[in-house]
Amino acid sequence: MFLMPLLMVSMLVGGYLAAMHAPTPNDMPIAVSGSAQDADRFADALESADPDAVDVRVVGSDADARRLVLDREVSGAVAIDGTAATLYTASAAGASQSSTVTALLAPQVLAQGLALQSEDLAPLPDNDMAGLGAMFLTTALMLAGYMPLSLVLSNSPELLRFRRFVPLLAGWAALIAGLVWAVTGPMLGVIEGHSAAVLGVSWLTVFAVGSVQLFLTRILGPMAVLAGMLFLMVLGVPASNMSMSVHTMPGLYPYLHSFLPAAATGESLRSYLYFDGSGAWPHLMVLIIGAVAALLLTLILDAGKRRRKPNAAPPAINVASLHGGPRPKSRGWRYGTLAFFPLAMVTMMLSFMLGAMYEPTPRDMPVAVVGATAEQAEQAVDGLEENMSGLFDLRPLDSADDARDQVQDRTVVGAYVLPSAENPAATLITNQAAGMSQQQVLTSVFGQVAAGQQMELTQDNVAPLKDSDSMGMATMYLAMGWIMAGFMIIVVGSTAAPASRPLRMLIPIVAAWAVGMSAFLWVIAAVFVGAIDGHFLPLWGAGAVAIFCVAMFTTVFERFMGMLAILPVIGILMFLGVPASGAAMSIYMEPEIFRFLHGVLPMPAAVESIRSILYFGSDTVWSHLGTLGIWGAVSLAVVAVIDHFKPPRTEAHPVDTETPAVQEKETVSV
Repeated sequence: MFLMPLLMVSMLVGGYLAAMHAPTPNDMPIAVSGSAQDADRFADALESADPDAVDVRVVGSDADARRLVLDREVSGAVAIDGTAATLYTASAAGASQSSTVTALLAPQVLAQGLALQSEDLAPLPDNDMAGLGAMFLTTALMLAGYMPLSLVLSNSPELLRFRRFVPLLAGWAALIAGLVWAVTGPMLGVIEGHSAAVLGVSWLTVFAVGSVQLFLTRILGPMAVLAGMLFLMVLGVPASNMSMSVHTMPGLYPYLHSFLPAAATGESLRSYLYFDGSGAWPHLMVLIIGAVAALLLTLILDAGKRRRKPNAAPPAINVASLHGGPRPKSRGWRYGTLAFFPLAMVTMMLSFMLGAMYEPTPRDMPVAVVGATAEQAEQAVDGLEENMSGLFDLRPLDSADDARDQVQDRTVVGAYVLPSAENPAATLITNQAAGMSQQQVLTSVFGQVAAGQQMELTQDNVAPLKDSDSMGMATMYLAMGWIMAGFMIIVVGSTAAPASRPLRMLIPIVAAWAVGMSAFLWVIAAVFVGAIDGHFLPLWGAGAVAIFCVAMFTTVFERFMGMLAILPVIGILMFLGVPASGAAMSIYMEPEIFRFLHGVLPMPAAVESIRSILYFGSDTVWSHLGTLGIWGAVSLAVVAVIDHFKPPRTEAHPVDTETPAVQEKETVSV
């Protein structure tokens, strides 16, 4: 009841934070071209500025530099031609990588007195402007490949017999491939014109991951889910090079990138979606070799076990049913439930999360425009709205101090202060800690506005992120840890320890778990990873409230659906909650429904509580804890009513409900 949630939550929170809380260029491959003298001089200056940040290679020509960028052998390139230099990037190889390369190289170009030009050799398509298509596809395929195996082992182990499993896996891979293509293609339009490639890579990925997970299941039994999560998600997602460049993470990740399946899948999809298939085969071979090796090792292991124990008993059935009731007598219902669970998870992940974030465009983002007088501010707003219709909700003000206060308390995301007699430069007031993505949008758009008006632009960041959490990842992953700790204790506990289900037992158990797990997650984030500094007591208390309330909410569904409760719970709390939280992307860059959800869902309340504690003196923490408290109190009341009319079962349902003939047949097949 406690070990599995503890390991899963701590692995995800600790693993993701350790990899991504403070991305810093680390041996980032950069190509430099030009005359021998110019190229060598620039390369030496670049390496001298930060020797650990770059791995510079001098190439013979501009064409060589461009080719290396397009082949993804380097992260960026500088081509020097006399007194000018061209910076080459490829945003399709990673939007964050492209930004990192520009921030790293542009100052060095200017410091050498060179005129700077920039060229994106492979821009992202309009139908996937954030490059999230390959990333979410990869995550969904990893999930579909490893998650069903543990469910099958615990519920229907007869399906894992090698000769039965391999054709089932092939069919399952085809079903998942068709599903992810339908969601990302016809439904969302993210993969226009790449149907065959997506179907092929998706099938191979699920088959390869399922094959490896079968081998792990043979060795580790039900605990294989932890090994799969470690290598496929905890290490695999950061090493995939999809969300952040592996060259901005600790040195382990570029090595993992060369052989983990998430990296192979992501880079294969990226090759087909954005680079016409160039460079896909080395990554596809990783998946092919992994699948073949895993199946051969499984055959060898099975043969050895048959020789040692020819009359071994079949694996024990630990989960009688996924829906919380008696074990279905029909194998069709049982197998159908097993398939429905991961199918629903994959569908929700892609449709909710990718659907929310694949077209990040400002939509009525509230921004104050400050003039010396109200009339000047209103005139500026009228002029700006002619070219920015629908992008921003521009609000005229006549006081820069009032505007700064509104940015500080998150009433507006930023403020554009017009020049005045006292200050001849325009000023952009932003709030990085309130959301890095919206700050980047404001900096880009109003930087262009100032340049178009030939004005100098200064920036005033009222709440900068700390160097130990330069991307704001601690806020998101700590909140995710709270949410996961809340629902995992109920889902796992209902099966592992059904005697804990009555409220008189459950409330003290969950309360103790919430207090202990909140403290442990703070230790991971603050002590082990170093992503946050201090604030133990308020974070401990807020985390305990969040974990307990989420557990009570999960209990409502567990009473009706058993283990299947995780579907509506994770759909509401994570797949809708993460986009609505504003942690990964501003809610003003997503469909409008997420602004409403931001004010009511537990995940946004957890994120905003952490932000308020870490950066804003706990100014709004009580209102967000009130949101969590409402979810918890209402859920607890509903559970009490349910238990009054139908007391919870405190013993596991028996497994031996099938006819002896069926049992004997399944035992022989195992």
